[in-house]
Amino acid sequence: MDLNFTPEEEAFRQEVRDFFAENLPEDIRDAVKNGGELGKEIIERYHAILNKKGWLATTWPAEFGGPGWGPVERHIFDEEAAFAYAPRIVPFGLGMLGPVLQKFGSKEQQDHYLPRILDGTDWWCQGYSEPGAGSDLASLKTRAVRDGDEWVINGQKTWTTLGQHADWIFCLCRTDADVKQQEGISFILVDMSTPGVEVRPIKLIEGGHEVNEVFFTDVRVPYGNLVGEENKGWTIAKYLLTHERTGIAGVGFSMLELEETRELAKKVMRNGKPLSEDPLFAARVAQAEIDLEAMKLTNLRMLFTAQKNGAPGPETSILKIKGTVINQEFKDLRRRALGPNAAPFPGSLDGSNLDVAPAGNANNAARYFNNRKTSIFGGSNEIQRNILTKTMLGL
Repeated sequence: MDLNFTPEEEAFRQEVRDFFAENLPEDIRDAVKNGGELGKEIIERYHAILNKKGWLATTWPAEFGGPGWGPVERHIFDEEAAFAYAPRIVPFGLGMLGPVLQKFGSKEQQDHYLPRILDGTDWWCQGYSEPGAGSDLASLKTRAVRDGDEWVINGQKTWTTLGQHADWIFCLCRTDADVKQQEGISFILVDMSTPGVEVRPIKLIEGGHEVNEVFFTDVRVPYGNLVGEENKGWTIAKYLLTHERTGIAGVGFSMLELEETRELAKKVMRNGKPLSEDPLFAARVAQAEIDLEAMKLTNLRMLFTAQKNGAPGPETSILKIKGTVINQEFKDLRRRALGPNAAPFPGSLDGSNLDVAPAGNANNAARYFNNRKTSIFGGSNEIQRNILTKTMLGL
């Protein structure tokens, strides 16, 4: 693999950079830069901007309305989006369900749902984890029983990210309790406005409302909302998770964190010297940068593999592990550099009264605590290591 970008790829980078400079609204950029809460209105507005350009569904082929990019273009776009302080693209419809429908969905499902994902008509959330089925997802208890032309669903999902905004949820449900756990699961689409669906908020450690519990009580949905074959949902679930874990790596965002950490260390003084000259702190930054450079190359290599094979493989677990650990390390470095200034206090939430710019550092403690979840969701890092030892090492 040639690690040098071609003139055409560099021209594409400039095009992406110019696009964000000209089209990303200042209030959205500031909200991301200052660590503010990104509500549904901001995300929908940002998605609409990208969709108008044809750049929203970055992993979709052109035949389904995506830009048809290769791995290098996607890598460049992610880098430039991060450095432009653009929000993350909400992945549930675009990065998870979209690829699933393209591979396993019927023509009718593709024609109906994919355009609605692109134009923002439908906001999706993910119904995987349950109180007793997180990392051991195959032990899920939510049941879907067929009754004529309908499914009747009963059970509970938890840690449902942005479920309070969702119009639809894609769910793993047990449809056969008399077979091996993985062989009795189906992938079903549920309208969140259906009677019997209840969403309850979960407050996170930093006080935010990002995740929810979702309860299903005799929820009736059409049988045609089944994606793929009945009782073959585990195959779909694994396919979806490889896409999710690739996105969790967040290479571009970690590159931005590295630059901001360096700038912060130049401004914070310890014992009469910039923190950047402290050998212990500098060593941690250097190690994080080394790990990040290795992950960048691994990310490109896996994107090429995914393009060749049509889907990411189990090696995406490497990206999930390293990506989350590296990003958590940068969050920890910035929190430690700021000390008490990392915690929010009246008048400081935009960082304007701090002498330790860049802006947003006043919220770093909250962002640090929120980011602890990344090594748990999408399959905990411990489970990812098990996946690697079984599928790649044969142990």
